Amino acid sequence: MKITESVSYRVKEILEARKMTQYRLEQLTGISHNTMSSLLNCRYESCNLKTIFIIIEALDLSIHQFFNSPAFEFFNLDIE
Repeated sequence: MKITESVSYRVKEILEARKMTQYRLEQLTGISHNTMSSLLNCRYESCNLKTIFIIIEALDLSIHQFFNSPAFEFFNLDIE
């Protein structure tokens, strides 16, 4: 799994658990619909760390809470 796919998976997982929409996350973060949609649908080759931190903050999570997921376990990541 690529890092972008891991980020997308994790954000979607949190949104579903909280019954939160993508639109609501866009409102909380100020991230445009196009950017959020591209991020969640893995249309980017890489993720901007600042964008990830904005999302983490909007979800009221610590960095550890966000990245503490099997999606980010090193053996699951394709780092090329």
